[in-house]
Amino acid sequence: MKTKEENFSGVKLLGIPMVIFNLLFTIAIAWFLVWILRNGGSLGDRLLAVLLITDVVLFIINIIVWTGFTKIDPNEARVMVFFGKYEGTMKENGFFWVNPFYARKPLILRARNLDATPIKVNDKSGNPIMIGQVVVWRVKDTYKASFDIDNDSKLTTGAVQVGAKAIVQDKMKAFEHFVKVQSDAALRFVAGMYAYDNMEGMDEKLTLRSGGEELNEILEKQLNERLALAGIEIVEARINYLAYAPEIAAVMLRRQQADAIISAREKIVEGAVGMVKHALEKLSAENIIELDDAKKAAMVSNLLVVLCSEENAQPIINSGTLYN
Repeated sequence: MKTKEENFSGVKLLGIPMVIFNLLFTIAIAWFLVWILRNGGSLGDRLLAVLLITDVVLFIINIIVWTGFTKIDPNEARVMVFFGKYEGTMKENGFFWVNPFYARKPLILRARNLDATPIKVNDKSGNPIMIGQVVVWRVKDTYKASFDIDNDSKLTTGAVQVGAKAIVQDKMKAFEHFVKVQSDAALRFVAGMYAYDNMEGMDEKLTLRSGGEELNEILEKQLNERLALAGIEIVEARINYLAYAPEIAAVMLRRQQADAIISAREKIVEGAVGMVKHALEKLSAENIIELDDAKKAAMVSNLLVVLCSEENAQPIINSGTLYN
């Protein structure tokens, strides 16, 4: 997506030399005032007035110059606005002096975490589930972040906060609220696209339980599409909580247990049939014993009981024949 962000190309001077210059300028103004007061009697009223006005003007300029200093820490930026016109963004770290009439909007570019509280949504099958996510985000496009969304700093507590630091914190809270709302919307959308798990009669290639990295990539893509408007980049997004909603959790647990038992029984029966088949073929191949159909049926029945039973088989001694 095209961006209007650009580097600030206006006057930007090193801060320390400007501090020294302005201190000397302040001393010179004070010395000039003292000189005027000492020699005022010999200057004449008109010249004295002109010199006093000049000194006052220089003092006002001196005060305005002091307001042009700005400090930029690592992973911070200043959006420069000159009487409503965007003039670029300063990202270079250090202490600088710029035109005092520039509005310098501070932004923090460091990565931030959003550990969202699990929300209740309906999956593709309509089952209510609880799903949560962790999102790592940061401001990437300073122009969009400053001008394309409402990020006015409004104090949310009763305490009085002053200073640039408090303004930045409030502005970042506005970003955090925007990210949280859009993240919830993206998570609801992704959760509604897939079933919680494969149930009987379903053949889903991707489910919320089995999605793993592929599902995280889909969520990350959805978040980036929604947050690009605000100049926010998603570094990482992961589903960190997934469970059925409390009202159906117990029922679904019993259903999962039943599916597991049926699956295990199928495996046991399949293995037992294979073992019986192998035993009969081995007996016939090595001519150990001749069995008619009735004896084979009895042997198969006994072997299946032994192999498929959940308890250990109890031997029974037959004192008669196989048929009695």
